[in-house]
Amino acid sequence: MERGFGAIADLVRLHAQHTPGHAALADAQQALNYGALDALMDRVAASLQRDGLQPGDAIAVCAASSVNYAAVFLGALRAGVAVAPLAPGSTPASLARMIEDADARILFTDASAAEVVGPVKEGGIPRVALDGSAAGQGLERWLAPAGTQPRAVEAQPSWPFNIIYSSGTTGEPKGIVQGHGMRWAHVQRGAKYGYGPDTVTLLSTPLYSNTTLVVFFPTLAFGGCVVLMPKFDALGYLQLAQQRRVTHTMLVPVQYQRLMAHPRFDAHDLSSFRFKFSTSAPFSAALKADVLKRWPGGLIEFYGMTEGGGTCILEAHLHPNKLHTVGCPAEGSDIRLIDEDGNEIPRGNIELAGEVVGHSAGMMTGYHRQPDKTREAEWFDATGKRFIRTGDVGRFDADGFLTLFDRKKDMIISGGFNIYPSDLEAVLRGHAAVADVAVIGVPSEQWGETPVAFVVRREGDGTAADALLRWANAQLGKTQRLARLSFIDELPRSAIGKVLKRELRELAGR
Repeated sequence: MERGFGAIADLVRLHAQHTPGHAALADAQQALNYGALDALMDRVAASLQRDGLQPGDAIAVCAASSVNYAAVFLGALRAGVAVAPLAPGSTPASLARMIEDADARILFTDASAAEVVGPVKEGGIPRVALDGSAAGQGLERWLAPAGTQPRAVEAQPSWPFNIIYSSGTTGEPKGIVQGHGMRWAHVQRGAKYGYGPDTVTLLSTPLYSNTTLVVFFPTLAFGGCVVLMPKFDALGYLQLAQQRRVTHTMLVPVQYQRLMAHPRFDAHDLSSFRFKFSTSAPFSAALKADVLKRWPGGLIEFYGMTEGGGTCILEAHLHPNKLHTVGCPAEGSDIRLIDEDGNEIPRGNIELAGEVVGHSAGMMTGYHRQPDKTREAEWFDATGKRFIRTGDVGRFDADGFLTLFDRKKDMIISGGFNIYPSDLEAVLRGHAAVADVAVIGVPSEQWGETPVAFVVRREGDGTAADALLRWANAQLGKTQRLARLSFIDELPRSAIGKVLKRELRELAGR
């Protein structure tokens, strides 16, 4: 762990050599110890090499979280093959674009993704069913025989580790390429948070989300056990946490909200917890305080982007008077603020807010095949040092803690998932009744935020709002669907024609 770089797949091999019988992965149907996981990773890597995949090539996985999903991900890394984990809640058209964009050579899937993946088509990329369903060739049949050894591959820090898609319902999807070096940087900070062989990490967020992966990989790197929960429900989570004596977890704020509100929360023994993590969405100070009061163990909030570029960390249990913030820059993270013209706001100026930009060892290589989008996301200081722009507006206090005020990009975060209003607006504009449209996020007790549309109808059109809402939601992915749609005579705009979404939020709240 003290090396400048190492391969996560090699750490699994070391654990398999020293503690082969120790639990590594578990879901409701299956469990693997480190010896069995290492052997399965070898078979996956050898099978990919047999099928002609080389280091730097990619596979796609669109499936529910499972032991087999995790083993395929890790086995691909052993072969130097990048993984594009894709959401089963995508639309079929979006999924097809992402698979094409990643240039994925094989698609691993399961029955949960059957609707979005669609029937097997002659001439399409090969499919492998992780669950033995009719979604593709069975995993066991595809795998090389037990005991097969892959050709040795020495991963390099710059090699693509995974490609995570942040959007893509309409237009070109945006794939975030994260390198092996970036993931190693995530793993190295694990020692600070108590990861070790006795760690039991419960994950109920999906494996296609970076939110999950920032905890998944450190657990295995330090020889712990990951328990996968494919679908979150509050009571099931509490029961599993108590039964497995869980020590670590990652949850998005809306999950914390549902757990703390459950009438049987206090009836469960959660004393085994050492650390709980959160990221991906605004986490209210009141909810953090409730978690600290009623749930044993430390509470850590990470603020950052899938693109990387620096992280702020709030150790809430150590700073109960800073719960309104997202903490201080992590070790090795250079977080700065810039104004609207791209000029750096001087350090120590606690009066001015600006866009948050960051630099660290954990930064994306770029957006896959989109150099223009990559350049838009970058900012360079006077020395030429590269930073990633977050699109968030914040301000540092006198103690160096960052408070966020607004998201410049107007991105909606619903249930921990990123929703881009422009994607939803583009879908609505495809209907003949729509002359103009704007989508905003409004507060939701269930999801944190939820999307709402304001539509200007074409003159003389008689389409009903509920009919248009049903039509739009049929085109959108499950995590993107609109909660409400209202007609409006005219969208409020600034003098230069920009839609004033703040006014729409005020209108939605009346």
